[in-house]
Amino acid sequence: MPPIHEQVREDLGQAFADHQRSYRGGVGGLSAPLDHGGSVRCRSPDRCAPVANSAIRSDDSAEMTQPKTNPYRLLPSVDEVLAWPEIAELAPRTGRELLAEFVGRSIDRWRSEIRAGELDAAGVRERLERGDLARSVLSWVEREAKSGLVPVVNATGVVLHTGLGRAPVHPEVAEAMARAASRYGTLEVDRFTGLRNRRDDRLCELLLRLVGGEAAIAVNNNAAAVLLLLNTFAAGKETVVSRGELVEIGGSFRMPDVMERAGTKLVEVGTTNRTRGADFRAACGERTGLLLKVHTSNFRVVGFTEEVGAAELADLGRELDVPTAFDLGSGLIDPEGAAPLGGILREPGIREAVASGIDVVTFSGDKLLGAPQAGVLVGKREPIARLRANPLYRALRLDKTALAGLEATAEMILAGRAAELPTRAMLTLGRDALEPVAERIAAALRKVVRIPSFRVEVVLDASQPGSGSSPDVYLPSPVLRIDAGEFGVEALAQTLRAGDPPVFARIHEDRLMLDPRTLLEGDEERLVTAFRAL
Repeated sequence: MPPIHEQVREDLGQAFADHQRSYRGGVGGLSAPLDHGGSVRCRSPDRCAPVANSAIRSDDSAEMTQPKTNPYRLLPSVDEVLAWPEIAELAPRTGRELLAEFVGRSIDRWRSEIRAGELDAAGVRERLERGDLARSVLSWVEREAKSGLVPVVNATGVVLHTGLGRAPVHPEVAEAMARAASRYGTLEVDRFTGLRNRRDDRLCELLLRLVGGEAAIAVNNNAAAVLLLLNTFAAGKETVVSRGELVEIGGSFRMPDVMERAGTKLVEVGTTNRTRGADFRAACGERTGLLLKVHTSNFRVVGFTEEVGAAELADLGRELDVPTAFDLGSGLIDPEGAAPLGGILREPGIREAVASGIDVVTFSGDKLLGAPQAGVLVGKREPIARLRANPLYRALRLDKTALAGLEATAEMILAGRAAELPTRAMLTLGRDALEPVAERIAAALRKVVRIPSFRVEVVLDASQPGSGSSPDVYLPSPVLRIDAGEFGVEALAQTLRAGDPPVFARIHEDRLMLDPRTLLEGDEERLVTAFRAL
């Protein structure tokens, strides 16, 4: 063989070796080892030198075959992608570690496609040139940014929507909470004497003026209030409760399970539909620690029924010298000067329950009260003092932001401004007030939506209080009924939820329903903007 052929083969072998080393998982280097003419094609000319075509005769090139490119070798390394300018600028938003995880996920997805035979070397090159990998990483970053707690537009018509955060607070209340969170404050010190005090002294004063009673205490939610109550009075003892009041609320929170965790033994009395005072009396003994009444907030038993009222249970407790308690759940308060909720909802009043003589009454802050999340216990002085002395209380007590929010809410109600609280305002809105809003939104959507066969009409439907409050009460409400046309109702609902801001609606009989009752200030414009982006 002539010497020139030996030299050419040596040059080609070296070029192929350079090609193999240049990748090592990188994006630069050769896009293919050889072409049929014997030259080396190179995406980065400065990293490899071509071999002259004239050095090879056509009969020699026919003797060689082109090695097949391995698509895995075309995939960039994580570090290389992190160095790309468009990716590097994302690091301040996510942190390098999380960004590297997103890059790895994107590359792994391509590896899976290669393994399944769905992506070859040419496809990898094409995607890299289009910037698909960078876009994939960016989509992960955007998904991460949207996966946390973000504000939404509630168009479901469920006022106290558990999944969407229950009661929205008044802007002044939110401002008080932000102020408490962002600065030092008089949490446990008296500004006038300089001495240490209790963090909830001011709140308790306001609560007693609001609902009555001799003393009060607050913890982080009503479930915690019930847990503290049971553990304080009945740990190692028995708690007597009507069989028809053994409720389960959201998240599989069952009263019997809470009792077990609190260290008390459950004693059921009566039947599902009928329980009398005599049933409680017969169940009491030396080991009885508490007589408990629970409001069945999220279901109703109707027909042939009988229950033991709060006043009757309080009298029995005093007679037998056994503490009594009433878990109201949502709790209802109708202050003077505000449209009464008592005529709309079927919920026991907090003030009435306290006045019945029950030792301790518990209720939620973030339901009908319209305050931040909290569990309030109010009642007689000695039982409340025992609750405060329980070491468990420190683990359950309110933080400064919730304290500030509860104080601000109570102050608004006591100042005659209860009607301004969003929850109460939504629940008391009438059909006449809602209909113009619904018609205005419908007209705006008809102008901005360009989906084929899209139709919107205003019809009469019903809203609900939510969060287990009066489950059999429906509030007449004009709503927007939307035919999504070619878009599809499920796809439309999903797209709205994924938007910015997310919009939550409900689906009924293959139509999207938007209820204006639960729209807050500014939500009408946000809703139209969300549909304009479709």
